[in-house]
Amino acid sequence: MASFPFDIVGFDLDGTLVDTSRDLAASVNHALASAGRARLPVPQIVAMIGGGARHMLAQALSATGRCDEGELDRLHDVLLDHYAANICIESAPYPGVVAALDELVARGVTLAVATNKLERFTHALLEQLGLTSRFAAIIGGDTLGAGMTKPSPVPIQAMIARAGGGRAAFVGDSIYDVSAAHAAGVPAIINRGGFTREGVDHLGADAVVDDYAQLVATLEQL
Repeated sequence: MASFPFDIVGFDLDGTLVDTSRDLAASVNHALASAGRARLPVPQIVAMIGGGARHMLAQALSATGRCDEGELDRLHDVLLDHYAANICIESAPYPGVVAALDELVARGVTLAVATNKLERFTHALLEQLGLTSRFAAIIGGDTLGAGMTKPSPVPIQAMIARAGGGRAAFVGDSIYDVSAAHAAGVPAIINRGGFTREGVDHLGADAVVDDYAQLVATLEQL
């Protein structure tokens, strides 16, 4: 068998490895309701995911009235407290994810995660899903300090270094992932079934997979 072209394959978390849409939406709506605001439908909240919880909430506040920093600060804490207590009610790996991870490991690939999700939530979710031990490096949205989140290349660069270095590729679902991967000098693969529901083919990714059964073969072709 020919050697696999990548030593490391990194993954985003929300919308890539795990469908967290309903649990995230529940926490956003809990925060909105606590402020007497209207709840938003899940698909509308899904379109707000990607830049971290505070960014997601800021968009939800703007969609239900106005967003000022004081209220955003207060409701951000409300959202995080709710999410901490309800992090894995309906969240689950996307179909085919576990099999794809197993196949990559069988090819000698080291797996890693770089997400804008706060580190404590990243570890808690992966632990509840029984996935933590699969990853040699896990970079959360606050692992590297304030502002060190995708689309900055720094999280992916740190992920690669902590996973032992070598040729890497990154799998995500958003423009944040594509931009960060390319800025880090690695190819980006997009999960079409993730949280970016429109324009997936125009994000500039090196490849798009319709389901995870295609992932290993797609990586081999890059």
